[in-house]
Amino acid sequence: MEPAAQSEMNIIPNGKGHDLGEEAKGPGKSMPEDKDHPHRLQTAEGNVAESQDFLPDMDNMKTTNFTDFEGKTSFGMSVFNLGNAIMGSGILGLAYAMANTGIVLFLFLLTVVAALSSYSIHLLLKSSGIVGIRAYEQLGFRAFGTPGKMAAGIAITLQNIGAMSSYLYIVKYEFPLVIQAFLGVDTPTSEWYLNGNYLVVILSVSVVLPLALMKQLGYLGYTSGFSLSCMVFFLIAVIYKKFQVSCPFRDFSSNSTIILNTSATMEPAISYHGDRSQGSASLCSPRMFNLNTQTSYTIPILAFAFVCHPEVLPIYTELRNPSKRRMQHVANISIAIMYFMYFLAALFGYLTFYDNVEAELLHTYSRIDPYDTLILCVRLAVLTAVTLTVPIVLFPVRRAIQQMLFPNKTFNWLRHIAIAIILLVLINMLVIFAPNILGIFGIIGATSAPCLIFIFPAIFYIRIMPREDEPMRSAPKILATCFAALGFIFMIMSLSFIIIDWTTGSKNTNSGH
Repeated sequence: MEPAAQSEMNIIPNGKGHDLGEEAKGPGKSMPEDKDHPHRLQTAEGNVAESQDFLPDMDNMKTTNFTDFEGKTSFGMSVFNLGNAIMGSGILGLAYAMANTGIVLFLFLLTVVAALSSYSIHLLLKSSGIVGIRAYEQLGFRAFGTPGKMAAGIAITLQNIGAMSSYLYIVKYEFPLVIQAFLGVDTPTSEWYLNGNYLVVILSVSVVLPLALMKQLGYLGYTSGFSLSCMVFFLIAVIYKKFQVSCPFRDFSSNSTIILNTSATMEPAISYHGDRSQGSASLCSPRMFNLNTQTSYTIPILAFAFVCHPEVLPIYTELRNPSKRRMQHVANISIAIMYFMYFLAALFGYLTFYDNVEAELLHTYSRIDPYDTLILCVRLAVLTAVTLTVPIVLFPVRRAIQQMLFPNKTFNWLRHIAIAIILLVLINMLVIFAPNILGIFGIIGATSAPCLIFIFPAIFYIRIMPREDEPMRSAPKILATCFAALGFIFMIMSLSFIIIDWTTGSKNTNSGH
């Protein structure tokens, strides 16, 4: 093994150095390689359970600790953390996606995407078990050397910075409107508490930063659970509103100054959304299948609805009694919960407004009654959820930066804090001073997300899995190759849709995460 490779192998994913010589009880003691597979470390799947030995010493099968702390995060907290990483603001656009695909086609696509996401996590976990590594960037190093590590680190950094920026953009533009509605202010004022820039900075300093300074990701399980409960509240409200909103619904005009509970005498200021001549039957009937010009735009929305892959291995590292089977169960349960929440939110949102649903579901409710107390509370809950998701997404970025810039450094609180502060300052500056930055991050997301979800897990697996165990023509590697090709297809599709939007000035695309 090359000296550089040895140096990389002594690195743990949270940036802490690890001296294998000390673990082997002697600086001169070497770690014999597996006779059948001399190019890789023997995994614990053979004679010893992975939960006991992760980087085994081949002489006496004593464990080499993966981190300098024992994973203490419970199974339930790990599910909360991964579920919160999956759940994003894209749930607000799924009803619009269903309107452009139909119920049956939407359910089929959602099921396929959920299965593909679970398979992708399976590839990551299997690759990590082969080489004894639970860091995305280090898997890239073992597969392709330094270029592989840098590619994975850069993709994680760009993807997650884009996600954090999009969450804080929601805070910037939605939070002032919610406060304004609660206060009953009809027109925006210059008060500081109605300035989105101030609110973003206040929330970043008071909520996001303290949570981002936690040493371990597992500590965020409680806030993740609360974040998910906010989204459950959103789902309950969507289901409840289905039975409260009539179809076709009354649409308050955007320039109307009508007060709540207007009477029928003010009918001229109110219009029905849609063409009355078509009749309510055609306006208010669901479609099982629907193909139109917007159907193709919904595919990337669904494809990226389960993005959580940068967080999988960090959560795996801190899982109590870790094993690939146990972590796969965490992933499957998280994906299953999000799958049902996604489908129910899309279904009842669509059945409320049918073809009149907007790309942002809560905006459609606001058109009926902009001062509806329940919807205002739901909007506040969604803002809380996306704010509490930012620290979860920040952890993999900090780890990626440490892997790229400080690979041989031990854990240091000053560096840990400094990276978090620098990231939040950068993201706040993007949100405040670059109003069109989301277009740039759309391009980044269209390239980095397919890499992290489809391409990297597949090619890392193909490269890391020994050919003696699985030849290139074996079924698992052929399947992984097809999976990587699917990632390239999604990348080309997403980039094409964004370019079409830029050239036509369309606003129809929506983030899936």
